Amino acid sequence: MLYKLIRSLLFKLDPETAHHLIMGNIDWAAATNLIRLVCPKPYRAPVEVMGLKFPNAVGLAAGMDKTGEHVSSLGDLGFGHIEAGTFTPYPQSGNPKPRLWRLIPAEGVINHMGFNNCGADQAIENLNSARPFRAQGGILGINIGKQNSTPVEDALPDYQKCMQKLYGVGDYLAIDISCPNTPGLTRLQEVDALEPLVKGIAEERDRLAAEYGRRVPITIKIGPDLADDTILAMSDLFVKYQMDAVTATNTTVSRVGVADLEKSNNPGGLSGKPLFERSTEVVRILADHLKGELPIIAVGGIIRADDAVAKMQAGASLVQLYTGFIYTGPELIAQCARAIADWQNR
Repeated sequence: MLYKLIRSLLFKLDPETAHHLIMGNIDWAAATNLIRLVCPKPYRAPVEVMGLKFPNAVGLAAGMDKTGEHVSSLGDLGFGHIEAGTFTPYPQSGNPKPRLWRLIPAEGVINHMGFNNCGADQAIENLNSARPFRAQGGILGINIGKQNSTPVEDALPDYQKCMQKLYGVGDYLAIDISCPNTPGLTRLQEVDALEPLVKGIAEERDRLAAEYGRRVPITIKIGPDLADDTILAMSDLFVKYQMDAVTATNTTVSRVGVADLEKSNNPGGLSGKPLFERSTEVVRILADHLKGELPIIAVGGIIRADDAVAKMQAGASLVQLYTGFIYTGPELIAQCARAIADWQNR
């Protein structure tokens, strides 16, 4: 009930203003334990994925903590893993404002942020915020992307620069090739462009693994707006080059089911409940094809605990929240973790 009141106040604000208000206050709220007023204690139900032991199967998707300054405070809400970023090699401001809109009747959000972030060098310092979370067993993922100004054909060096800077900082890396808000980025999902990219990422990972004496897992985040045959071809490349997981899915440019809503014609990727059906279908397509060769991290449209279970039933090993976390509140984290554990143990 308290979160419903907080949400009603936040929803009177511009979405990006509300986001900054939350991020600006979560650290002291966690330090004083006030976050327990809006969510229960973290629910532990350990799972092992990508060779990592997660406290539970529920994580926070990239995009909430774009600077990496609040990982442990967000982790106190009960997430088993936090994916910080997206980070690019150098700082960038992203797309012009306004660039974030709520579709409240549909429990959706359109974002056209454009990888606004502090850059990889500052991220190294900011991600010191994750130390308490990781000390308690929480898993830190670091999401990386290309600079907006970098031509898509020159994307690989951007990813490699981020890998070089951030390889030793987190527990896994997430390669974003599917955000619709970065010019040309989704073209990297075309198989002819994808193979040299994934091959180059694999080669850089192997070089860094030898340098650090540690192999950091890598997942690649794909979009929902792909033909099924393309999804299968992509997954074969991920297996060929020994990626450690696939994340499905990013936001969608489709407006099916929401086209009649105010603000639905704004540019950007749609997340939340309208994304659930297609993103879950992509998980199922991947799972049926991969047959366990790669784990799947499922994200897209989890608004209720049953939605998280549905992702697992489709073949996911982990789930991530973002928009559902905004609409339903922090209690959704423990609800999903418990529901998944009950389903696994039934």
